[in-house]
Amino acid sequence: MGYKVAVVGATGNVGREMLNILAERQFPVDEIAALASRRSLGTEVSFGDTTLKTQDLDGFDFAGWDMALFAVGSEATKKYAPMAAKAGCVVIDNSSLYRYDPDIPLIVPEVNPQAIHDYAKKNIIANPNCSTAQMVVALKPLHDRAKIKRVVVSTYQSVSGSGKDAIDELWNQTKGMYVPGQEVAPSVYPKQIAFNVIPHIDVFMDSGDTKEEWKMIAETKKIVDKNIKVTATCVRVPVFVGHSESINIETEDFLDEDEARDILRTAPGILVVDKRENGGYVTPVECVGDFATFISRIRQDVTVENGLNLWCVSDNLRKGAALNAVQIAELLGREVLKKG
Repeated sequence: MGYKVAVVGATGNVGREMLNILAERQFPVDEIAALASRRSLGTEVSFGDTTLKTQDLDGFDFAGWDMALFAVGSEATKKYAPMAAKAGCVVIDNSSLYRYDPDIPLIVPEVNPQAIHDYAKKNIIANPNCSTAQMVVALKPLHDRAKIKRVVVSTYQSVSGSGKDAIDELWNQTKGMYVPGQEVAPSVYPKQIAFNVIPHIDVFMDSGDTKEEWKMIAETKKIVDKNIKVTATCVRVPVFVGHSESINIETEDFLDEDEARDILRTAPGILVVDKRENGGYVTPVECVGDFATFISRIRQDVTVENGLNLWCVSDNLRKGAALNAVQIAELLGREVLKKG
């Protein structure tokens, strides 16, 4: 006996990835619905070897459905997620709307699976920000061993994190560089993204941080430990898919780089590729389509008493969004609903 699962926002990048991953991981599905806005009604999407036609989200009855994986913006989520939850369908939401609600668990299954039992307060579970998800997978096993005091992270985030229009903008600007008169002015981003980097993701806050940087701080505290101090600089780079992060960690107890490497090698969801030679590390191009969070460049930071540096790479459409949502669904089914 399997589950009745709805994917909301099935025509978007993340929604399509959710369908792909549900099929790849052979999630126990008895029935699946691909939901989208009325303007996308009837659009065909793939679920394994099956082709689904999208149904109208606005008229969909969630009663009798077990789970709904939401991959739409906060405004649509605000309207439809409470409707689904009230109908008895557990919502797993990829937007930022519910991440900071104290009554809604924010879950990365490799890090805080025990939080799954808090879903019943509102029948909603939140999926973290893409940049946070991969970082906390790397932090948790090290925190368990040596207790992390402070994290300094700089991100190098791909344009797919901004959606299809951003992918198109990078592609068109890149082509325009080689064709006189075909230059493409920025529209998704405030400055040219092709052959450039932009230290600005989401809106600026009064503190001078951007909202993306604030998200990494707040979410790490909620998922891992409220006492960890985090400072972040988030940068958009001209990469289509795959987020990278340079992470500096300061721990309470000394942690040798070799022990850290061994800990990460055995940690769930992580693959360590760390050879001190040309190409002995993972780049975003190489992580696309993979489930893992890749860790490289593990080394001591000798400028502080107990410091480590590492390089972290992951497919942001997968671990940063769709995969994590499916893993939450698997955890919910295994630990709570127990039908599959």
